[in-house]
Amino acid sequence: MSDQLDRYPTRLAEPAPHLERTDPTVWGTVTSPELAGFDANGFATIPDLLEPDEVAAFGAEIGHLAADPVLYGDERVIVEPVAGQVRSVFQVHQLSKPIAELILESRIAGLAEQILGSPVYLHQTRVNYMPGFGGSGFAWHSDFETWHAEDGMPAPRAVSLSIALTDNYPFNGSLMMMPGSHRTFVPCLGETPSAHYRESLREQRIGIPTPDDITFLAARYGITQFTGRAGSALLFDSNLMHGSSNNITPFPRSNIFVVFNSVDNALTDPFAAPQHRPQHIAARDFTPLRADTADFGAVLAP
Repeated sequence: MSDQLDRYPTRLAEPAPHLERTDPTVWGTVTSPELAGFDANGFATIPDLLEPDEVAAFGAEIGHLAADPVLYGDERVIVEPVAGQVRSVFQVHQLSKPIAELILESRIAGLAEQILGSPVYLHQTRVNYMPGFGGSGFAWHSDFETWHAEDGMPAPRAVSLSIALTDNYPFNGSLMMMPGSHRTFVPCLGETPSAHYRESLREQRIGIPTPDDITFLAARYGITQFTGRAGSALLFDSNLMHGSSNNITPFPRSNIFVVFNSVDNALTDPFAAPQHRPQHIAARDFTPLRADTADFGAVLAP
C-alpha cells in the first residue's frame, strides 16, 4: 500500500465522519459555456456532443465489439451478473481506432483539460451496455473512493465523460447524481479483498456508502438524473456520488465512458488494497494525450 500521506482514508474498520473536500474542483480555466456550473454541481451536460451520423457510426462500432467472438472470455469484457449479456468492455480505445480518434479530439480531451488545468492521460476507457430487460444498475458510489483505495490515485483531480449512444430516459437506468456531493468524501467500511475487482465490476459491494450515508447526502444535496437524446454527454467529477437502477424497460442504454486523470495526479501504490488493479482498468502509462493529432501511437496498442 502507498506510503504517501493519505488525505482520504477509506476501507476502514469503524465508521468515520465525512470529510469536506479541500482540493479544488476546477483546477484550470473554463472557457466552454457548458462547463460554467461544473464547480458548483460537480458535473455538466453537453447536449449534442456527437452528431446523429456519429451516433449511428459509434453505435455500430460498439455493437461489433459486443458481438466479437475473439473477445469472448477476454478479461476486458464484463458480463451481466444475471442476464449474462455484455455489461462493459474495458480498454476500448485499444480495441477501436474510431473511438481512440474520438477521444483525442479537442472537443473531448479539451473538456477535461479545462477542468483539470493540466495535460491529461487516460486512466480508464470502456463501453457500458445496459440491455433492455437485463441491464443491472450500479450502487451509489464515488469513483474516486475506488480509484484512491484500489488504484492509488492521490487526489480527486480526475473527470469522467459519458457519451450517450442511446436515448437516456428517466426510466431506462439513466445515471442519478447528487449535485454538489463532490465536495464531500465518504469513507467506506471493510477491507479490500484480494483480486476481487472482476466481481466488483459486475456488482459492486466493496467501497460503497452505507444507507445512512446516502440518506444524509440525499437530504443535503438532492438527486437529479442525466437524461437526453443520443449524442449528449455528461462530464463529472471523480468524487461525485452517483448510481443507477436496473433497466427493466425494452429500451437499452449504452455509452462510451472515458476517464481523464491529470498527469500531475499520477497513480501511486494503492491506499487501501493489497495490490493495484490491472492496466486495462487503471492505466499506469501516464503519457499525456495530444489532442487533434494524426499520431495515435500513444493511445492505440501496437
